[in-house]
Amino acid sequence: MTASKTVIIGGGAAGIISGIFSATSGSETVIIEKNPKIGRKLYITGKGRCNVTNNCDIKTVVANTPTNGKFLYSALNAFSPHDTINFFEENGCPLKTERGGRVFPVSDKAADIVDTLQKKARGVGCKIIHGCAADIIMSGGKVTGVSLANDDIIGCDKIIVATGGKSYPLTGSTGDGYRFAEKAGHTVMPLRPSLVPLETREHFGYDADGLLLKNVSIRVIDTKKNDVIYTDFGELELKRYGLSGAIIRSASAHMRNMKNGSYRVEIDLKPALSEQKLDQRLIRELTAVSSGVYVEFLAKLMPKALIEDFVKLSEIPADKRCGDITKTERKQILTLLKCMTRTVTGFRPIDEAIITSGGVNVKEINPKTMESKLVSGLYFAGEVIDVDCYTGGFNLQAAFSTGVLAGMN
Repeated sequence: MTASKTVIIGGGAAGIISGIFSATSGSETVIIEKNPKIGRKLYITGKGRCNVTNNCDIKTVVANTPTNGKFLYSALNAFSPHDTINFFEENGCPLKTERGGRVFPVSDKAADIVDTLQKKARGVGCKIIHGCAADIIMSGGKVTGVSLANDDIIGCDKIIVATGGKSYPLTGSTGDGYRFAEKAGHTVMPLRPSLVPLETREHFGYDADGLLLKNVSIRVIDTKKNDVIYTDFGELELKRYGLSGAIIRSASAHMRNMKNGSYRVEIDLKPALSEQKLDQRLIRELTAVSSGVYVEFLAKLMPKALIEDFVKLSEIPADKRCGDITKTERKQILTLLKCMTRTVTGFRPIDEAIITSGGVNVKEINPKTMESKLVSGLYFAGEVIDVDCYTGGFNLQAAFSTGVLAGMN
Protein backbone atom coordinates (compact mmCIF):
# COMPACT_ATOMS: atom_id res chain seq x y z
CA MET A 1 0.00 0.00 0.00
CA THR A 2 1.33 3.41 -1.01
CA ALA A 3 0.64 6.15 1.53
CA SER A 4 -0.59 9.47 0.19
CA LYS A 5 -2.54 12.28 1.75
CA THR A 6 -4.69 13.58 -1.12
CA VAL A 7 -5.87 11.60 -4.13
CA ILE A 8 -7.67 13.30 -6.99
CA ILE A 9 -9.72 11.10 -9.29
CA GLY A 10 -9.79 12.69 -12.74
CA GLY A 11 -7.19 14.70 -14.62
CA GLY A 12 -9.49 17.15 -16.38
CA ALA A 13 -9.76 20.89 -15.78
CA ALA A 14 -11.15 20.58 -12.25
CA GLY A 15 -8.88 17.70 -11.29
CA ILE A 16 -5.61 19.24 -12.46
CA ILE A 17 -6.20 22.62 -10.87
CA SER A 18 -7.38 21.05 -7.63
CA GLY A 19 -4.14 19.07 -7.62
CA ILE A 20 -2.10 22.23 -8.11
CA PHE A 21 -3.76 23.98 -5.17
CA SER A 22 -3.69 20.86 -3.00
CA ALA A 23 0.04 20.47 -3.50
CA THR A 24 0.62 24.21 -3.08
CA SER A 25 -1.24 23.96 0.24
CA GLY A 26 1.35 21.43 1.42
CA SER A 27 -0.46 18.15 0.81
CA GLU A 28 1.21 15.20 -0.88
CA THR A 29 -0.97 14.93 -3.97
CA VAL A 30 -1.68 12.20 -6.51
CA ILE A 31 -3.83 12.72 -9.61
CA ILE A 32 -5.30 9.57 -11.16
CA GLU A 33 -6.20 9.91 -14.84
CA LYS A 34 -7.55 6.99 -16.89
CA ASN A 35 -6.42 8.44 -20.25
CA PRO A 36 -2.82 8.40 -21.52
CA LYS A 37 -2.86 12.21 -21.33
CA ILE A 38 -4.41 14.58 -18.84
CA GLY A 39 -6.94 17.21 -19.93
CA ARG A 40 -8.23 15.24 -22.88
CA LYS A 41 -11.60 16.98 -22.96
CA LEU A 42 -9.87 20.37 -22.87
CA TYR A 43 -8.31 19.61 -26.25
CA ILE A 44 -11.73 19.63 -27.95
CA THR A 45 -13.32 22.60 -26.18
CA GLY A 46 -13.92 25.72 -28.21
CA LYS A 47 -13.29 23.80 -31.45
CA GLY A 48 -9.79 23.04 -30.28
CA ARG A 49 -9.13 26.62 -29.14
CA CYS A 50 -10.33 26.20 -25.50
CA ASN A 51 -12.66 28.92 -24.27
CA VAL A 52 -10.93 28.90 -20.89
CA THR A 53 -13.17 31.40 -19.06
CA ASN A 54 -15.25 34.54 -19.52
CA ASN A 55 -13.79 37.98 -18.81
CA CYS A 56 -16.58 39.08 -16.47
CA ASP A 57 -17.48 39.51 -12.83
CA ILE A 58 -18.76 36.86 -10.44
CA LYS A 59 -22.41 37.92 -10.74
CA THR A 60 -22.28 37.38 -14.50
CA VAL A 61 -20.99 33.83 -14.06
CA VAL A 62 -23.80 33.08 -11.61
CA ALA A 63 -26.35 34.62 -13.98
CA ASN A 64 -25.09 32.28 -16.71
CA THR A 65 -25.42 29.23 -14.46
CA PRO A 66 -29.10 28.18 -14.61
CA THR A 67 -28.59 25.11 -12.44
CA ASN A 68 -27.56 25.95 -8.86
CA GLY A 69 -25.65 29.09 -9.77
CA LYS A 70 -25.73 30.48 -6.20
CA PHE A 71 -23.89 27.37 -5.00
CA LEU A 72 -20.81 28.73 -6.83
CA TYR A 73 -20.47 32.04 -4.94
CA SER A 74 -17.84 30.82 -2.47
CA ALA A 75 -15.88 29.01 -5.16
CA LEU A 76 -15.96 32.04 -7.47
CA ASN A 77 -14.84 34.31 -4.65
CA ALA A 78 -11.95 31.94 -4.01
CA PHE A 79 -11.01 31.83 -7.71
CA SER A 80 -12.74 34.29 -10.02
CA PRO A 81 -12.57 34.62 -13.82
CA HIS A 82 -9.86 37.26 -13.35
CA ASP A 83 -7.92 34.83 -11.16
CA THR A 84 -8.16 32.27 -13.96
CA ILE A 85 -6.82 34.79 -16.47
CA ASN A 86 -3.97 35.78 -14.14
CA PHE A 87 -3.14 32.14 -13.40
CA PHE A 88 -2.56 31.22 -17.04
CA GLU A 89 -0.78 34.42 -17.99
CA GLU A 90 1.51 34.27 -14.96
CA ASN A 91 2.36 30.69 -15.92
CA GLY A 92 3.38 31.56 -19.46
CA CYS A 93 0.12 31.20 -21.42
CA PRO A 94 -1.04 34.60 -22.73
CA LEU A 95 -4.79 34.97 -23.24
CA LYS A 96 -7.10 37.18 -25.31
CA THR A 97 -10.72 38.25 -24.92
CA GLU A 98 -13.14 37.92 -27.84
CA ARG A 99 -16.83 38.55 -28.53
CA GLY A 100 -19.09 38.09 -25.52
CA GLY A 101 -16.16 38.12 -23.09
CA ARG A 102 -14.94 34.70 -24.24
CA VAL A 103 -11.31 34.14 -23.29
CA PHE A 104 -8.94 32.03 -25.41
CA PRO A 105 -5.19 31.42 -25.52
CA VAL A 106 -3.50 33.89 -27.89
CA SER A 107 -2.16 30.88 -29.80
CA ASP A 108 -5.71 29.54 -30.39
CA LYS A 109 -4.39 26.15 -29.26
CA ALA A 110 -6.14 24.26 -26.46
CA ALA A 111 -2.94 22.26 -26.08
CA ASP A 112 -1.27 25.33 -24.58
CA ILE A 113 -3.85 25.39 -21.79
CA VAL A 114 -3.27 21.70 -21.05
CA ASP A 115 0.52 22.08 -21.20
CA THR A 116 0.38 25.02 -18.77
CA LEU A 117 -1.71 23.05 -16.29
CA GLN A 118 0.47 19.97 -16.56
CA LYS A 119 3.73 21.87 -16.21
CA LYS A 120 2.41 23.70 -13.14
CA ALA A 121 1.07 20.50 -11.57
CA ARG A 122 4.39 18.72 -11.94
CA GLY A 123 6.23 21.84 -10.81
CA VAL A 124 4.43 21.98 -7.47
CA GLY A 125 4.97 18.27 -6.88
CA CYS A 126 1.80 16.53 -8.07
CA LYS A 127 2.29 12.90 -8.96
CA ILE A 128 0.23 11.88 -12.01
CA ILE A 129 -0.74 8.23 -12.34
CA HIS A 130 -2.30 7.00 -15.57
CA GLY A 131 -4.69 4.32 -14.43
CA CYS A 132 -8.33 3.70 -13.61
CA ALA A 133 -9.77 4.36 -10.16
CA ALA A 134 -12.02 1.40 -9.41
CA ASP A 135 -13.47 2.44 -6.06
CA ILE A 136 -13.16 4.72 -3.07
CA ILE A 137 -12.43 3.16 0.31
CA MET A 138 -14.13 4.44 3.46
CA SER A 139 -14.12 3.50 7.12
CA GLY A 140 -15.91 5.06 10.07
CA GLY A 141 -17.44 7.83 7.98
CA LYS A 142 -14.06 8.88 6.56
CA VAL A 143 -12.18 8.18 3.34
CA THR A 144 -9.11 5.99 3.69
CA GLY A 145 -8.00 5.27 0.15
CA VAL A 146 -8.63 4.60 -3.51
CA SER A 147 -8.40 1.21 -5.18
CA LEU A 148 -7.23 0.98 -8.78
CA ALA A 149 -8.34 -1.38 -11.53
CA ASN A 150 -4.98 -3.19 -11.26
CA ASP A 151 -5.77 -3.92 -7.57
CA ASP A 152 -3.25 -1.38 -6.23
CA ILE A 153 -4.46 0.70 -3.32
CA ILE A 154 -3.44 4.28 -2.62
CA GLY A 155 -3.98 5.22 1.00
CA CYS A 156 -5.10 8.77 1.77
CA ASP A 157 -7.19 10.89 4.07
CA LYS A 158 -8.58 13.21 1.36
CA ILE A 159 -10.19 12.34 -1.99
CA ILE A 160 -11.34 14.83 -4.60
CA VAL A 161 -13.73 13.35 -7.15
CA ALA A 162 -13.28 15.33 -10.37
CA THR A 163 -14.31 12.76 -12.94
CA GLY A 164 -16.49 14.95 -15.16
CA GLY A 165 -19.97 13.98 -16.31
CA LYS A 166 -21.22 11.50 -18.91
CA SER A 167 -20.84 13.64 -22.01
CA TYR A 168 -18.09 12.83 -24.54
CA PRO A 169 -17.33 9.38 -23.05
CA LEU A 170 -14.39 8.94 -25.44
CA THR A 171 -12.58 11.60 -23.38
CA GLY A 172 -13.02 9.48 -20.24
CA SER A 173 -16.24 11.04 -18.94
CA THR A 174 -18.09 7.79 -18.32
CA GLY A 175 -19.96 8.66 -15.13
CA ASP A 176 -17.60 6.98 -12.64
CA GLY A 177 -17.95 9.88 -10.22
CA TYR A 178 -21.67 9.32 -9.84
CA ARG A 179 -20.99 5.74 -8.77
CA PHE A 180 -18.44 6.89 -6.20
CA ALA A 181 -20.87 9.51 -4.90
CA GLU A 182 -23.74 7.05 -4.56
CA LYS A 183 -21.51 4.60 -2.70
CA ALA A 184 -20.79 7.39 -0.22
CA GLY A 185 -24.54 7.91 0.25
CA HIS A 186 -24.93 10.93 -2.01
CA THR A 187 -27.95 11.67 -4.17
CA VAL A 188 -27.26 12.00 -7.89
CA MET A 189 -29.74 14.31 -9.54
CA PRO A 190 -31.16 13.10 -12.91
CA LEU A 191 -28.66 13.39 -15.75
CA ARG A 192 -29.50 15.00 -19.07
CA PRO A 193 -27.48 16.41 -21.95
CA SER A 194 -26.73 20.12 -22.22
CA LEU A 195 -24.98 22.03 -25.01
CA VAL A 196 -26.17 19.31 -27.35
CA PRO A 197 -27.63 19.03 -30.89
CA LEU A 198 -31.41 18.87 -31.29
CA GLU A 199 -33.65 16.34 -32.99
CA THR A 200 -36.56 17.83 -34.93
CA ARG A 201 -39.85 16.63 -36.35
CA GLU A 202 -39.01 17.98 -39.80
CA HIS A 203 -36.06 16.35 -41.55
CA PHE A 204 -33.63 17.69 -44.11
CA GLY A 205 -32.68 15.63 -47.16
CA TYR A 206 -29.38 13.84 -47.66
CA ASP A 207 -27.93 16.73 -49.68
CA ALA A 208 -28.32 19.11 -46.75
CA ASP A 209 -26.95 16.70 -44.12
CA GLY A 210 -23.85 18.27 -42.60
CA LEU A 211 -24.33 21.64 -44.33
CA LEU A 212 -22.81 24.42 -42.22
CA LEU A 213 -24.65 27.73 -42.51
CA LYS A 214 -22.69 30.78 -41.39
CA ASN A 215 -24.11 34.12 -40.31
CA VAL A 216 -27.65 32.95 -39.66
CA SER A 217 -29.81 33.79 -36.67
CA ILE A 218 -32.25 31.72 -34.64
CA ARG A 219 -35.12 32.28 -32.23
CA VAL A 220 -36.19 29.55 -29.82
CA ILE A 221 -39.87 29.60 -28.88
CA ASP A 222 -41.44 27.96 -25.84
CA THR A 223 -44.56 26.68 -27.62
CA LYS A 224 -46.64 26.37 -24.44
CA LYS A 225 -46.06 29.98 -23.37
CA ASN A 226 -45.46 31.24 -26.92
CA ASP A 227 -42.45 33.13 -25.57
CA VAL A 228 -39.04 33.68 -27.16
CA ILE A 229 -36.58 32.13 -24.69
CA TYR A 230 -33.36 32.50 -26.67
CA THR A 231 -31.90 34.25 -29.70
CA ASP A 232 -28.46 33.88 -31.25
CA PHE A 233 -26.40 34.55 -34.35
CA GLY A 234 -23.61 32.49 -35.86
CA GLU A 235 -23.01 29.02 -37.26
CA LEU A 236 -25.74 26.41 -37.62
CA GLU A 237 -25.30 22.90 -38.98
CA LEU A 238 -28.14 21.04 -40.70
CA LYS A 239 -28.41 17.34 -39.93
CA ARG A 240 -30.69 14.55 -41.10
CA TYR A 241 -31.96 14.22 -37.53
CA GLY A 242 -32.32 17.98 -36.96
CA LEU A 243 -30.00 20.81 -36.01
CA SER A 244 -26.48 21.21 -34.65
CA GLY A 245 -23.74 23.84 -34.61
CA ALA A 246 -22.56 26.38 -32.06
CA ILE A 247 -25.76 28.41 -31.75
CA ILE A 248 -27.91 25.29 -31.44
CA ARG A 249 -25.75 23.83 -28.67
CA SER A 250 -25.99 27.14 -26.84
CA ALA A 251 -29.75 27.20 -27.33
CA SER A 252 -30.16 23.70 -25.88
CA ALA A 253 -28.97 24.87 -22.46
CA HIS A 254 -32.03 27.13 -22.27
CA MET A 255 -34.46 24.27 -22.92
CA ARG A 256 -34.98 23.22 -19.32
CA ASN A 257 -38.20 21.21 -19.67
CA MET A 258 -37.68 19.23 -22.84
CA LYS A 259 -40.72 17.41 -24.22
CA ASN A 260 -41.66 16.50 -27.78
CA GLY A 261 -42.95 19.69 -29.35
CA SER A 262 -42.35 21.96 -26.36
CA TYR A 263 -39.90 24.12 -28.35
CA ARG A 264 -39.50 25.28 -31.92
CA VAL A 265 -36.54 26.89 -33.64
CA GLU A 266 -37.09 29.66 -36.18
CA ILE A 267 -34.13 30.08 -38.55
CA ASP A 268 -33.45 33.38 -40.30
CA LEU A 269 -31.23 32.65 -43.32
CA LYS A 270 -30.93 36.37 -44.16
CA PRO A 271 -30.66 38.20 -40.82
CA ALA A 272 -28.83 41.17 -42.37
CA LEU A 273 -31.94 42.12 -44.38
CA SER A 274 -35.31 43.22 -43.06
CA GLU A 275 -38.36 41.53 -44.55
CA GLN A 276 -39.09 44.67 -46.55
CA LYS A 277 -35.59 44.92 -48.01
CA LEU A 278 -35.44 41.19 -48.73
CA ASP A 279 -38.82 41.35 -50.47
CA GLN A 280 -37.56 44.23 -52.61
CA ARG A 281 -34.52 42.16 -53.51
CA LEU A 282 -36.70 39.20 -54.46
CA ILE A 283 -38.87 41.37 -56.71
CA ARG A 284 -35.83 42.89 -58.36
CA GLU A 285 -33.97 39.63 -58.95
CA LEU A 286 -37.02 37.63 -60.04
CA THR A 287 -37.79 40.33 -62.59
CA ALA A 288 -34.19 40.33 -63.84
CA VAL A 289 -34.32 36.57 -64.55
CA SER A 290 -38.00 36.33 -65.49
CA SER A 291 -37.32 33.78 -68.23
CA GLY A 292 -35.25 31.57 -65.90
CA VAL A 293 -36.58 28.81 -63.67
CA TYR A 294 -37.21 28.91 -59.93
CA VAL A 295 -34.68 26.24 -58.92
CA GLU A 296 -31.84 28.08 -60.68
CA PHE A 297 -32.88 31.38 -59.11
CA LEU A 298 -32.54 29.89 -55.62
CA ALA A 299 -28.82 29.34 -56.23
CA LYS A 300 -28.43 33.11 -55.79
CA LEU A 301 -29.90 32.92 -52.30
CA MET A 302 -28.52 29.80 -50.63
CA PRO A 303 -26.03 26.93 -50.82
CA LYS A 304 -26.78 24.35 -53.49
CA ALA A 305 -27.21 21.59 -50.90
CA LEU A 306 -30.21 23.38 -49.37
CA ILE A 307 -32.11 24.06 -52.59
CA GLU A 308 -33.95 20.73 -52.88
CA ASP A 309 -35.32 21.04 -49.34
CA PHE A 310 -36.25 24.67 -49.88
CA VAL A 311 -38.19 23.87 -53.06
CA LYS A 312 -40.21 21.22 -51.24
CA LEU A 313 -40.98 23.54 -48.34
CA SER A 314 -42.05 26.38 -50.61
CA GLU A 315 -44.36 24.05 -52.60
CA ILE A 316 -43.42 25.91 -55.80
CA PRO A 317 -42.56 23.72 -58.82
CA ALA A 318 -38.79 23.64 -59.34
CA ASP A 319 -39.16 24.32 -63.08
CA LYS A 320 -41.62 27.20 -62.76
CA ARG A 321 -40.56 30.33 -64.69
CA CYS A 322 -39.45 33.14 -62.38
CA GLY A 323 -41.73 35.56 -64.25
CA ASP A 324 -44.72 33.39 -63.40
CA ILE A 325 -44.14 33.27 -59.65
CA THR A 326 -47.11 34.91 -57.97
CA LYS A 327 -47.09 37.45 -55.16
CA THR A 328 -48.34 34.75 -52.77
CA GLU A 329 -45.52 32.42 -53.81
CA ARG A 330 -42.96 35.21 -53.44
CA LYS A 331 -44.24 35.84 -49.92
CA GLN A 332 -43.80 32.13 -49.21
CA ILE A 333 -40.16 32.33 -50.33
CA LEU A 334 -39.71 35.40 -48.12
CA THR A 335 -41.25 33.65 -45.11
CA LEU A 336 -39.03 30.61 -45.50
CA LEU A 337 -35.89 32.71 -45.84
CA LYS A 338 -36.71 34.72 -42.73
CA CYS A 339 -38.42 32.06 -40.63
CA MET A 340 -37.73 28.42 -41.50
CA THR A 341 -39.34 26.56 -38.62
CA ARG A 342 -38.20 23.31 -37.01
CA THR A 343 -40.18 21.61 -34.22
CA VAL A 344 -37.88 20.17 -31.55
CA THR A 345 -38.66 16.60 -30.50
CA GLY A 346 -35.76 16.11 -28.11
CA PHE A 347 -32.05 16.26 -27.37
CA ARG A 348 -29.47 14.07 -29.06
CA PRO A 349 -27.91 11.39 -26.78
CA ILE A 350 -25.84 12.53 -23.82
CA ASP A 351 -22.63 11.18 -25.35
CA GLU A 352 -22.96 13.89 -28.02
CA ALA A 353 -23.34 16.64 -25.42
CA ILE A 354 -20.57 18.97 -24.33
CA ILE A 355 -21.90 19.20 -20.78
CA THR A 356 -23.88 16.93 -18.45
CA SER A 357 -26.69 18.61 -16.55
CA GLY A 358 -27.44 16.94 -13.24
CA GLY A 359 -25.01 15.25 -10.88
CA VAL A 360 -24.15 15.16 -7.19
CA ASN A 361 -26.76 17.04 -5.19
CA VAL A 362 -25.33 20.40 -4.07
CA LYS A 363 -27.33 20.23 -0.83
CA GLU A 364 -24.99 17.44 0.24
CA ILE A 365 -21.80 19.41 -0.47
CA ASN A 366 -20.39 22.24 1.65
CA PRO A 367 -20.19 25.18 -0.81
CA LYS A 368 -17.39 26.83 1.21
CA THR A 369 -15.04 23.84 0.93
CA MET A 370 -16.53 21.42 -1.65
CA GLU A 371 -16.38 18.71 1.02
CA SER A 372 -19.12 16.13 1.35
CA LYS A 373 -21.51 16.71 4.21
CA LEU A 374 -21.87 12.94 4.52
CA VAL A 375 -18.31 11.57 4.43
CA SER A 376 -15.28 13.26 5.98
CA GLY A 377 -12.41 13.89 3.57
CA LEU A 378 -14.48 13.41 0.41
CA TYR A 379 -14.63 16.38 -1.95
CA PHE A 380 -16.21 17.05 -5.34
CA ALA A 381 -15.15 19.40 -8.12
CA GLY A 382 -16.25 20.22 -11.66
CA GLU A 383 -18.93 18.72 -13.85
CA VAL A 384 -19.69 15.80 -11.52
CA ILE A 385 -21.57 18.33 -9.34
CA ASP A 386 -25.15 19.31 -10.25
CA VAL A 387 -24.10 22.66 -11.71
CA ASP A 388 -24.12 23.56 -15.41
CA CYS A 389 -23.71 26.81 -17.28
CA TYR A 390 -24.40 28.37 -20.63
CA THR A 391 -21.65 28.59 -23.25
CA GLY A 392 -19.04 31.31 -23.16
CA GLY A 393 -16.36 29.87 -20.88
CA PHE A 394 -18.62 29.64 -17.85
CA ASN A 395 -18.52 25.86 -17.49
CA LEU A 396 -14.73 25.77 -17.44
CA GLN A 397 -14.71 28.61 -14.93
CA ALA A 398 -17.03 26.60 -12.68
CA ALA A 399 -14.64 23.65 -13.01
CA PHE A 400 -11.61 25.78 -12.12
CA SER A 401 -13.33 27.54 -9.20
CA THR A 402 -14.70 24.39 -7.57
CA GLY A 403 -11.39 22.62 -8.23
CA VAL A 404 -9.37 25.36 -6.58
CA LEU A 405 -11.67 25.46 -3.54
CA ALA A 406 -11.53 21.69 -3.13
CA GLY A 407 -7.74 21.69 -3.53
CA MET A 408 -7.21 24.51 -1.02
CA ASN A 409 -9.23 22.60 1.57
